[in-house]
Amino acid sequence: MESQFGGDPRFSGPRVGSLARRIHGWSWQAFPIGMGTGAVYVTMSGIKSHSQPLTHVETVFYFINMAIFLLNSTTLLLQAILYPRQAWRLLKDPFKGIFVPLIVLSFATIIIGTINYAVPSGHVHPEFIYALFWVYVAFAIIVCFPMLMIWFNKPHDLTTFTPAWAFLVFPMMLVGVVAFNVLRVIPASDPRSIGVLLVGYIFQGLGFFMTFFYICIYIIRIDCVCSIMITGFLDGHQANGAFVACGPPGFTALALINLGKRAQEILPKHNLVSPLAGEVWYATSVVAGLLLFGLAVFFFIFGALPYWFKVHKHLHEILGCWALTFPNVGWIACIRLLGDIFEVKGLFIWHTVMAVLMCLVWLVLFTLTALAFWKGKIFMAKDEDVIKDILVMDYESESSTLAEKPEGANTHTFV
Repeated sequence: MESQFGGDPRFSGPRVGSLARRIHGWSWQAFPIGMGTGAVYVTMSGIKSHSQPLTHVETVFYFINMAIFLLNSTTLLLQAILYPRQAWRLLKDPFKGIFVPLIVLSFATIIIGTINYAVPSGHVHPEFIYALFWVYVAFAIIVCFPMLMIWFNKPHDLTTFTPAWAFLVFPMMLVGVVAFNVLRVIPASDPRSIGVLLVGYIFQGLGFFMTFFYICIYIIRIDCVCSIMITGFLDGHQANGAFVACGPPGFTALALINLGKRAQEILPKHNLVSPLAGEVWYATSVVAGLLLFGLAVFFFIFGALPYWFKVHKHLHEILGCWALTFPNVGWIACIRLLGDIFEVKGLFIWHTVMAVLMCLVWLVLFTLTALAFWKGKIFMAKDEDVIKDILVMDYESESSTLAEKPEGANTHTFV
């Protein structure tokens, strides 16, 4: 039985401070909290009847997101410095390791928020946003490929598969989403817009098709493997992962339609491909977006119907529930977009309802996450785990020191 703050009362050894246990117990699963916060202001920004007070509310969420990002990044950096064995353990963990690329996705929500709220006010120049785009692309490549190498270097059990495994590729898929947001502040006549447009399309295609392969495994598991194992739909904490399947088709639909809209202006400005290329790209993007939008909505319903009966209602599993927020942003944003294209007022109402639900879900999850944090159910290592890593580091340091001593030198043992 564990104490209120995660320690084992049966452990009779020395105790460590709560701060040390917090740093040791922190994980990459903390980033979905910031991404869920970013999902709120990204969804709210698309509401049709937009007012200035609403923008102020979105800005508050934007600053909360940045604060969470800095807290997570700083804590994990301290963990890498103070407890390198634990940091490396998290990277190699077959479950927790898939959350490492979420630091890049969290950075993407900050870039989008900066474009929405800092550029219009004049606090950030578009030139800086253009530079951030390439920083994001490099960041996605640097994080995703090493994690893919680490993850694919070990065999994995198909019966434990969830769509969350696709997180390893998500940052590259989101390049298209970041690209069309960056193109909002770069003039179509600027030659640099061509590079942003093409890179956005390339990485969106790369990311979508890779994640689509993961989704195929997800469907195969439900239809075949799970029926053999008699488990049916994803159960327990894996039930949250079912909503991750909404992400690839939803975000790709959003990216294709918006990139097509930008291509409609950019290609004719630079006399590229053909005079009608921009119109063709936009029209095909809308058709493809509609198809993918339908798939995303299907996956949402497919994950939502059995959710309440399958998910474990334990505070220590609350972090997984943040998958109810950010993977759904893509298809929800598409609702407003399709409403503008086809001039259907019902889609605007649907989008507003989903935005309100997103805010309510965030409020519930944030409250429960804060409660779990206060009770030590999350981000709190056990005393014995911290002490074990400290003793191992001390032993390795002492062994290294003794090995460096010249032959014949006196050695002392301290008790």
